[in-house]
Amino acid sequence: MNPRITQVKYRGNHKLILTFDNNEVKEFDLSTYLQYPVFGPLKDESFCSKARICNGTVAWDDIIDFDPDTLYLESSVSATD
Repeated sequence: MNPRITQVKYRGNHKLILTFDNNEVKEFDLSTYLQYPVFGPLKDESFCSKARICNGTVAWDDIIDFDPDTLYLESSVSATD
């Protein structure tokens, strides 16, 4: 099991800055997922900016969430706040 998210900040341009419970800070780019219908609402930046933590992952209005392992494995360690 990979680390879980403890903090999320919307950076803009469909990017999230994620802090994990192992204190790593990474950047996750949502743009590659916007082509899938389930993630379509995230195309709206105002909706996308409402990301919140829910059970160790990122969610939006109980409609959309990501697998926390995906967030950890597919995010970049070069993130800066």
